[in-house]
Amino acid sequence: MVCSGGLSGGLSGGHLGTSDDVDMIQVLVFSHTAGFRHDSIDAGIKAIQELGQSHDFHVVATEDPTRFSSLGLKGIDVIVFLSTTGDVLNDDQQKAFEQYMDDGGGYVGIHAASDTEYDWPFYGSLVGAYFHSHPAIQEAIVMVVDPQHPATSFLPLEWRRTDEWYNFREAPLDSVQILLTLDTSSYEGSTMASEHPIAWCHEIHGGHAFYTGLGHPRESFEEPLFLRHLLEGIRWAGRSAKPTGDS
Repeated sequence: MVCSGGLSGGLSGGHLGTSDDVDMIQVLVFSHTAGFRHDSIDAGIKAIQELGQSHDFHVVATEDPTRFSSLGLKGIDVIVFLSTTGDVLNDDQQKAFEQYMDDGGGYVGIHAASDTEYDWPFYGSLVGAYFHSHPAIQEAIVMVVDPQHPATSFLPLEWRRTDEWYNFREAPLDSVQILLTLDTSSYEGSTMASEHPIAWCHEIHGGHAFYTGLGHPRESFEEPLFLRHLLEGIRWAGRSAKPTGDS
């Protein structure tokens, strides 16, 4: 599995769609929480909506799990789990999401998306790893592993920034392609055995999945580099979206 490379279909080039909402790439931001709620969620929704306005894709934000039905997900190209926590979908809603991914959907998980749906194996395989713990918010050095991927190609190879650095229960699935790791000597509190991945992607369940552990502080959603990292993750996850006819 290789998840690097340029975009295809309706996400090729620098233009994601046309001015007609029917033809624009459709992004659903889901931020329902059944556990801890991050105060950065509102800032994240606003930032993704502004990215949509600037890059010609349509964004709908919801906290309503009933949106996860065959009808509710119809026409959606990318679903963003924005710091969701806990058990957020019932059995029928899970089945609808599974079918959406099997049909070639796109998934983007941000930060606490890995603190979500621990008892749903499908979701575990999608997000790639589950949250375990975190040390205090502090500065660390983020290392670019894949400088060719659209979500990392513009980053400095050693990216110094402040965030809440997640430890995961286990290393991400072997099937994922690691994009970013943490230099564990640059901060205190890593519990990962050797390499400490913090962002990755993979092609799975017929679709594309992208996860970034970044995005705890509200200030993240004002950082140009983080916003571009997020934008390109959304674009990459939607690479199998329907062509719009606009190149």
